[in-house]
Amino acid sequence: MALINPEIHKKIKKGVVIPAHPLALTEKRTLDERRQRALTRYYLSAGAGGLAIGVHTTQFEIHDEKIGLYKPVLQLGAETISDCEESYSINLPVVRIAGVIGKTSQAVKEASLAKDLGYHAVLLSMAAFKDSTNDEMIEHVKKVAEIMPVFGFYLQTAAGGRILNYDFWRKFSEIENVVAIKIAPFNRYQTIDVIRAVADSGRDIALYTGNDDNIISDLLTAFVFSGRTNRIVGGLLGHWACWTKKAVEILEKIHLAVMKEDIPQTLISLNSQVTDCNAAIFDAANNFAGCIPGVHEILRRQGLLGGVWTLNPKETISPGQIEEIDRIYRAYPHLNDDEFVLKNKDKWLE
Repeated sequence: MALINPEIHKKIKKGVVIPAHPLALTEKRTLDERRQRALTRYYLSAGAGGLAIGVHTTQFEIHDEKIGLYKPVLQLGAETISDCEESYSINLPVVRIAGVIGKTSQAVKEASLAKDLGYHAVLLSMAAFKDSTNDEMIEHVKKVAEIMPVFGFYLQTAAGGRILNYDFWRKFSEIENVVAIKIAPFNRYQTIDVIRAVADSGRDIALYTGNDDNIISDLLTAFVFSGRTNRIVGGLLGHWACWTKKAVEILEKIHLAVMKEDIPQTLISLNSQVTDCNAAIFDAANNFAGCIPGVHEILRRQGLLGGVWTLNPKETISPGQIEEIDRIYRAYPHLNDDEFVLKNKDKWLE
């Protein structure tokens, strides 16, 4: 069993910004290695403490062997992170998370590859177990955890996830090599199920928000269950795949406010503003159909991506989504990092 690196584990428990890394494609829908590297450099230069590659925002289609992009994308990410660790002034060490999906045979194979490529943990999706029992899913997790430390993942149903109840998370929390959980059901009741289960287990498992619709509130709330206070300490977010510099600054302010036990109204008000931005970028009006193209559109406007292309030609910007993105740019200029990107993008694109 490969246990988590102690320095990496300490950083995960402290709480960092972990963008869910997009997939840069050419107009012909092939991997654009130059822009893929540029995105990695952008996130790390912006102060992100880690990267998650091969996850939903990277497009689950890369896991299809016929497409054949899972290993190349993970390998490219690992190489670029290593280059940045040597030549950039960044938030070291970089937490490397690899997305792992599928039934047990596929997940074990992917976790083994991630281990060989130097990743620190796997973000484990349960989406392939639509009709499985809790015990069947727990056995699956245990097999993957024998290979790599596990970052749990409660994926919202609109993105292909399934309901995972308190009983599942209570048993999940008892697995030795579980180090963190990304909570992303976009649902307060289900979010509480996870946090309560971790509290009841007594385990010291890092909690990360993936609730792109409620980011700031998640990070500001003290959750008290079973006499224990648990906090969501960081985020592993598709929303943080754009405007990342601002996300880093906001998380730093939140950590400081929590430490001082003094939450300013400005931070509380920020929750609705960030959620409004997410509604536009993630295409909430159309049940998140354009969430990945929405992130791409921000990165395209900044010059980091050449277009909003995805591996699935049907996955594109929804009607009215461009106008919504225009609106949030006008409404919340303090939340974008366009100036930072403009200043550095040529270096990242070299």
